[in-house]
Amino acid sequence: MANLPEPIAALVTELRKLPGIGPRSAERIALHIVQAPAEKAQQLAATVLQARERIRACSICGALTESSPCAICADPQRDASILCVVEQPTDVLRIEKTGAFRGKYHVLGGKISPINKIGPDQLRIAELEKRLLTEPIREVVLALGTDVESDATGFYLARRLAREGLKVTRIAYGLPAGTGLEFADELTLSRALEGRRELT
Repeated sequence: MANLPEPIAALVTELRKLPGIGPRSAERIALHIVQAPAEKAQQLAATVLQARERIRACSICGALTESSPCAICADPQRDASILCVVEQPTDVLRIEKTGAFRGKYHVLGGKISPINKIGPDQLRIAELEKRLLTEPIREVVLALGTDVESDATGFYLARRLAREGLKVTRIAYGLPAGTGLEFADELTLSRALEGRRELT
């Protein structure tokens, strides 16, 4: 099979850098783009550039927004006493899709990772502490990942944020919906047991 022309190969290379796009998908998307009418390709490029230029981090919570403060921070109906701390702005979107949380958010911008030379000073922890002084926050919910670095970040935050009148909690981890125990690893099963609660 003949090699792809250089401009298509370059497009494939760039598309493969996107999360969730493998070599085959990147090639299919690239071929679709170059065969589409010119105005469709131009519209796609313009939309990508417009989104990149207009979206920014909220000045308060760090979530993705077009205007700052974001709609969640500006919403008086949200419970300002509960603050959910997440690693990345995309985590806010995931939690919002559940419809289960009505408080506010704080994006750390990552997790403590000595291997990657990311310490507490590189995260938005100082901004979090300022919010604790100026907002009526009574509970901080740590909604972090389940890897070692996220665990370390959670323990660090729990110690650093400890103060009178503030409860620091962590979301429970359990079994994915629709699966049985045979699909759970030991760590997931252990955390599901630790996060159990009374049935009412």
